[in-house]
Amino acid sequence: MSVLPFDQRDGHIWFNGKLVPWADAKLHVLNHGLHYASCVFEGVRVYGGEIFKSIDHTERLFNSARLLDFEIPYTVAEIEDACRQLIKAQKIVDGYIRPLAWRGPEMMGVSAQSSKIQVAIATWQWPSYFDPAERLKGIRLDIADWHRPDPRTAPCKSKAAGLYMICTLSKHAAEKKGYADALMLDWRGQVAEATGANVFFVKDGDLHTPTPDCFLDGITRRTVIDLAKARGLKIIERVIMPEEMEGFEQCFITGTAAEVTPVSEVGPYKFVVGDITKSLMEDYMTAVRPKSSGQVQAAE
Repeated sequence: MSVLPFDQRDGHIWFNGKLVPWADAKLHVLNHGLHYASCVFEGVRVYGGEIFKSIDHTERLFNSARLLDFEIPYTVAEIEDACRQLIKAQKIVDGYIRPLAWRGPEMMGVSAQSSKIQVAIATWQWPSYFDPAERLKGIRLDIADWHRPDPRTAPCKSKAAGLYMICTLSKHAAEKKGYADALMLDWRGQVAEATGANVFFVKDGDLHTPTPDCFLDGITRRTVIDLAKARGLKIIERVIMPEEMEGFEQCFITGTAAEVTPVSEVGPYKFVVGDITKSLMEDYMTAVRPKSSGQVQAAE
Protein backbone atom coordinates (compact mmCIF):
# COMPACT_ATOMS: atom_id res chain seq x y z
CA MET A 1 0.00 0.00 0.00
CA SER A 2 1.47 3.34 -1.04
CA VAL A 3 1.60 6.16 1.50
CA LEU A 4 1.54 9.79 0.46
CA PRO A 5 4.92 11.33 1.38
CA PHE A 6 4.72 13.71 4.30
CA ASP A 7 6.04 16.67 2.31
CA GLN A 8 3.23 16.33 -0.23
CA ARG A 9 0.19 16.52 2.04
CA ASP A 10 -2.45 19.21 2.26
CA GLY A 11 -3.43 21.70 4.91
CA HIS A 12 -1.33 23.72 7.33
CA ILE A 13 1.57 23.34 9.75
CA TRP A 14 2.19 25.63 12.73
CA PHE A 15 5.66 27.00 12.03
CA ASN A 16 7.42 29.54 14.24
CA GLY A 17 4.26 31.10 15.58
CA LYS A 18 1.80 30.95 12.69
CA LEU A 19 -0.07 28.55 10.44
CA VAL A 20 1.60 28.20 7.05
CA PRO A 21 0.56 26.10 4.04
CA TRP A 22 1.86 22.54 4.43
CA ALA A 23 4.10 22.79 1.34
CA ASP A 24 5.71 26.00 2.62
CA ALA A 25 6.98 24.57 5.93
CA LYS A 26 10.56 24.24 4.70
CA LEU A 27 14.11 24.38 6.12
CA HIS A 28 17.49 25.05 4.58
CA VAL A 29 19.73 22.00 4.23
CA LEU A 30 22.39 23.76 6.36
CA ASN A 31 20.46 23.46 9.57
CA HIS A 32 22.00 22.53 12.91
CA GLY A 33 19.13 20.27 13.87
CA LEU A 34 19.70 18.18 10.75
CA HIS A 35 23.50 18.01 10.95
CA TYR A 36 23.98 17.63 14.70
CA ALA A 37 20.65 16.18 15.92
CA SER A 38 19.97 19.19 18.17
CA CYS A 39 16.25 18.54 17.96
CA VAL A 40 13.57 17.43 20.42
CA PHE A 41 10.04 16.32 19.68
CA GLU A 42 6.83 14.85 21.05
CA GLY A 43 4.27 12.36 19.79
CA VAL A 44 0.72 13.07 20.95
CA ARG A 45 -2.59 11.35 20.17
CA VAL A 46 -5.94 12.94 19.40
CA TYR A 47 -9.06 10.94 20.22
CA GLY A 48 -12.51 12.20 19.34
CA GLY A 49 -11.11 15.66 18.65
CA GLU A 50 -9.45 15.92 22.09
CA ILE A 51 -5.71 15.82 22.77
CA PHE A 52 -4.86 13.11 25.31
CA LYS A 53 -2.48 14.19 28.11
CA SER A 54 -1.62 17.32 26.15
CA ILE A 55 -0.03 19.27 28.99
CA ASP A 56 2.14 16.30 30.00
CA HIS A 57 3.55 16.07 26.49
CA THR A 58 4.11 19.81 26.14
CA GLU A 59 5.91 20.05 29.47
CA ARG A 60 8.10 17.10 28.50
CA LEU A 61 8.96 18.86 25.22
CA PHE A 62 10.19 21.89 27.16
CA ASN A 63 12.16 19.70 29.56
CA SER A 64 13.77 17.84 26.66
CA ALA A 65 14.86 21.17 25.16
CA ARG A 66 16.45 22.23 28.46
CA LEU A 67 18.32 18.93 28.61
CA LEU A 68 19.71 19.75 25.15
CA ASP A 69 20.75 23.18 26.46
CA PHE A 70 18.24 25.38 24.70
CA GLU A 71 15.03 27.21 25.55
CA ILE A 72 11.89 27.07 23.43
CA PRO A 73 10.91 30.68 22.56
CA TYR A 74 7.24 30.18 23.46
CA THR A 75 5.39 29.39 26.65
CA VAL A 76 3.82 26.05 27.45
CA ALA A 77 0.42 27.75 27.16
CA GLU A 78 1.26 29.08 23.68
CA ILE A 79 2.25 25.63 22.43
CA GLU A 80 -0.87 24.13 23.99
CA ASP A 81 -3.02 26.71 22.21
CA ALA A 82 -1.18 26.13 18.93
CA CYS A 83 -1.87 22.39 19.10
CA ARG A 84 -5.58 22.99 19.66
CA GLN A 85 -5.68 25.59 16.89
CA LEU A 86 -3.96 23.21 14.50
CA ILE A 87 -6.17 20.15 15.02
CA LYS A 88 -9.20 22.38 14.49
CA ALA A 89 -7.75 23.79 11.27
CA GLN A 90 -6.82 20.31 10.04
CA LYS A 91 -10.16 18.81 11.14
CA ILE A 92 -8.43 16.03 13.07
CA VAL A 93 -10.77 13.72 14.96
CA ASP A 94 -8.53 10.70 15.59
CA GLY A 95 -4.93 11.43 14.79
CA TYR A 96 -1.42 12.30 15.82
CA ILE A 97 0.39 15.55 16.66
CA ARG A 98 4.14 16.05 16.25
CA PRO A 99 5.54 19.18 17.99
CA LEU A 100 9.29 19.69 17.61
CA ALA A 101 11.96 22.26 18.33
CA TRP A 102 15.49 22.52 16.95
CA ARG A 103 18.53 24.74 16.48
CA GLY A 104 18.41 26.63 13.21
CA PRO A 105 20.95 27.54 10.49
CA GLU A 106 22.75 30.50 12.09
CA MET A 107 25.79 28.42 13.11
CA MET A 108 27.19 25.31 11.44
CA GLY A 109 29.49 23.52 13.84
CA VAL A 110 29.36 21.54 17.04
CA SER A 111 29.07 24.76 19.04
CA ALA A 112 25.85 26.59 18.23
CA GLN A 113 24.92 28.87 21.14
CA SER A 114 23.80 31.66 18.79
CA SER A 115 21.50 29.53 16.68
CA LYS A 116 17.87 30.57 16.87
CA ILE A 117 15.43 27.96 18.10
CA GLN A 118 12.75 27.04 15.61
CA VAL A 119 9.48 25.33 16.50
CA ALA A 120 6.91 23.52 14.40
CA ILE A 121 3.79 21.44 15.00
CA ALA A 122 2.22 19.10 12.46
CA THR A 123 -0.82 16.86 12.75
CA TRP A 124 -2.34 14.11 10.63
CA GLN A 125 -4.88 11.34 10.75
CA TRP A 126 -3.26 8.16 12.08
CA PRO A 127 -4.83 4.77 12.80
CA SER A 128 -3.28 1.89 14.76
CA TYR A 129 0.53 1.82 14.67
CA PHE A 130 0.53 -1.95 14.14
CA ASP A 131 -1.62 -4.05 11.82
CA PRO A 132 -4.94 -4.48 13.71
CA ALA A 133 -5.23 -8.24 13.08
CA GLU A 134 -1.62 -8.84 14.12
CA ARG A 135 -2.04 -6.61 17.16
CA LEU A 136 -4.98 -8.61 18.56
CA LYS A 137 -3.07 -11.88 18.41
CA GLY A 138 0.11 -10.30 19.79
CA ILE A 139 2.98 -8.82 17.82
CA ARG A 140 6.37 -10.50 17.50
CA LEU A 141 9.54 -8.75 18.68
CA ASP A 142 13.13 -9.49 17.82
CA ILE A 143 15.90 -8.77 20.35
CA ALA A 144 17.93 -5.83 19.04
CA ASP A 145 21.70 -5.84 18.64
CA TRP A 146 21.84 -2.16 19.61
CA HIS A 147 21.56 -1.29 23.31
CA ARG A 148 20.17 1.76 25.10
CA PRO A 149 23.17 3.88 26.17
CA ASP A 150 24.59 4.60 29.59
CA PRO A 151 23.03 7.87 30.92
CA ARG A 152 26.58 9.23 31.21
CA THR A 153 26.87 9.11 27.40
CA ALA A 154 23.54 10.61 26.27
CA PRO A 155 20.69 12.78 27.61
CA CYS A 156 18.44 9.73 27.94
CA LYS A 157 15.65 11.58 29.78
CA SER A 158 15.05 13.81 26.76
CA LYS A 159 12.93 12.86 23.78
CA ALA A 160 15.74 13.85 21.47
CA ALA A 161 15.81 13.01 17.78
CA GLY A 162 19.37 11.67 17.87
CA LEU A 163 18.51 9.01 20.44
CA TYR A 164 16.19 7.35 17.91
CA MET A 165 18.91 6.49 15.38
CA ILE A 166 19.55 3.11 17.00
CA CYS A 167 15.79 2.57 17.28
CA THR A 168 15.43 2.97 13.51
CA LEU A 169 18.33 0.58 12.91
CA SER A 170 16.85 -1.96 15.33
CA LYS A 171 13.34 -1.78 13.87
CA HIS A 172 14.63 -2.09 10.33
CA ALA A 173 16.66 -5.17 11.26
CA ALA A 174 13.64 -6.73 13.01
CA GLU A 175 11.30 -6.07 10.09
CA LYS A 176 13.76 -7.69 7.67
CA LYS A 177 13.41 -10.86 9.75
CA GLY A 178 9.62 -10.70 9.74
CA TYR A 179 9.14 -9.21 13.21
CA ALA A 180 6.97 -6.17 13.97
CA ASP A 181 9.51 -4.47 16.23
CA ALA A 182 12.48 -5.12 18.49
CA LEU A 183 13.09 -5.24 22.22
CA MET A 184 16.19 -3.33 23.27
CA LEU A 185 18.45 -4.14 26.18
CA ASP A 186 20.47 -1.46 27.95
CA TRP A 187 24.24 -1.09 28.14
CA ARG A 188 24.27 -3.48 31.14
CA GLY A 189 22.39 -6.19 29.25
CA GLN A 190 19.14 -5.59 31.13
CA VAL A 191 15.71 -5.43 29.47
CA ALA A 192 14.96 -1.78 28.59
CA GLU A 193 12.18 -1.03 26.08
CA ALA A 194 10.98 -1.53 22.52
CA THR A 195 12.16 0.90 19.85
CA GLY A 196 9.38 3.38 20.62
CA ALA A 197 7.46 1.92 23.55
CA ASN A 198 7.86 0.72 27.13
CA VAL A 199 7.43 -2.94 28.02
CA PHE A 200 5.48 -4.82 30.71
CA PHE A 201 5.35 -8.48 31.70
CA VAL A 202 2.79 -10.44 33.70
CA LYS A 203 3.62 -13.22 36.16
CA ASP A 204 1.26 -14.73 38.72
CA GLY A 205 -1.12 -11.78 38.36
CA ASP A 206 1.52 -9.09 38.96
CA LEU A 207 2.96 -6.58 36.48
CA HIS A 208 6.73 -6.40 36.11
CA THR A 209 8.36 -3.54 34.21
CA PRO A 210 11.96 -2.32 33.89
CA THR A 211 13.03 0.66 35.99
CA PRO A 212 13.28 3.60 33.55
CA ASP A 213 16.75 4.78 34.51
CA CYS A 214 18.21 5.02 30.99
CA PHE A 215 15.10 5.48 28.85
CA LEU A 216 11.90 7.52 28.95
CA ASP A 217 9.34 6.89 31.67
CA GLY A 218 6.60 7.15 29.07
CA ILE A 219 3.38 9.10 29.57
CA THR A 220 1.42 6.08 28.36
CA ARG A 221 3.50 3.88 30.68
CA ARG A 222 2.49 5.96 33.68
CA THR A 223 -1.14 6.00 32.54
CA VAL A 224 -1.21 2.21 32.29
CA ILE A 225 0.42 1.86 35.72
CA ASP A 226 -2.39 3.97 37.18
CA LEU A 227 -5.00 1.89 35.36
CA ALA A 228 -3.43 -1.29 36.69
CA LYS A 229 -3.40 0.07 40.22
CA ALA A 230 -7.08 0.95 39.87
CA ARG A 231 -7.68 -2.72 39.13
CA GLY A 232 -5.77 -3.69 42.26
CA LEU A 233 -2.82 -5.11 40.34
CA LYS A 234 0.63 -5.07 41.89
CA ILE A 235 3.26 -3.15 39.91
CA ILE A 236 6.89 -4.20 40.32
CA GLU A 237 9.49 -1.86 38.79
CA ARG A 238 12.84 -3.59 38.84
CA VAL A 239 15.86 -4.86 36.95
CA ILE A 240 14.75 -7.54 34.49
CA MET A 241 17.32 -9.77 32.81
CA PRO A 242 16.56 -11.25 29.36
CA GLU A 243 16.52 -14.85 30.57
CA GLU A 244 13.71 -14.00 32.99
CA MET A 245 11.35 -13.64 30.05
CA GLU A 246 11.08 -17.43 29.97
CA GLY A 247 9.10 -17.30 33.22
CA PHE A 248 6.66 -14.53 32.27
CA GLU A 249 3.16 -15.42 31.06
CA GLN A 250 2.08 -12.25 29.26
CA CYS A 251 3.84 -9.29 27.68
CA PHE A 252 2.67 -5.99 26.23
CA ILE A 253 4.15 -2.68 25.16
CA THR A 254 2.84 0.83 25.80
CA GLY A 255 3.34 4.13 24.01
CA THR A 256 1.51 7.02 22.42
CA ALA A 257 1.76 5.35 19.01
CA ALA A 258 1.56 1.73 20.20
CA GLU A 259 -1.14 2.45 22.82
CA VAL A 260 -1.39 -0.92 24.66
CA THR A 261 -0.26 -3.67 22.31
CA PRO A 262 0.03 -7.37 23.28
CA VAL A 263 3.24 -9.23 22.48
CA SER A 264 3.23 -12.94 21.62
CA GLU A 265 6.98 -13.42 21.14
CA VAL A 266 10.26 -11.78 22.09
CA GLY A 267 13.03 -13.64 20.33
CA PRO A 268 12.80 -17.24 21.61
CA TYR A 269 10.34 -16.38 24.39
CA LYS A 270 6.58 -16.97 23.97
CA PHE A 271 3.62 -15.27 25.68
CA VAL A 272 -0.16 -15.56 25.69
CA VAL A 273 -2.52 -12.62 25.19
CA GLY A 274 -4.15 -13.05 28.58
CA ASP A 275 -6.97 -11.43 30.52
CA ILE A 276 -4.77 -8.83 32.26
CA THR A 277 -3.39 -7.59 28.95
CA LYS A 278 -6.85 -7.53 27.36
CA SER A 279 -8.35 -5.68 30.35
CA LEU A 280 -5.65 -3.01 30.29
CA MET A 281 -6.11 -2.59 26.54
CA GLU A 282 -9.81 -1.95 27.13
CA ASP A 283 -9.18 0.31 30.13
CA TYR A 284 -6.74 2.40 28.14
CA MET A 285 -9.08 2.87 25.20
CA THR A 286 -11.83 3.89 27.62
CA ALA A 287 -9.47 6.36 29.29
CA VAL A 288 -8.42 8.07 26.07
CA ARG A 289 -11.89 8.50 24.61
CA PRO A 290 -13.58 11.81 25.45
CA LYS A 291 -16.57 11.72 27.75
CA SER A 292 -19.90 12.99 26.44
CA SER A 293 -19.07 16.35 28.00
CA GLY A 294 -16.09 16.61 25.66
CA GLN A 295 -13.51 16.21 28.40
CA VAL A 296 -10.92 13.46 28.11
CA GLN A 297 -11.08 10.94 30.91
CA ALA A 298 -7.64 11.16 32.49
CA ALA A 299 -6.02 8.07 33.94
CA GLU A 300 -3.42 9.89 35.95
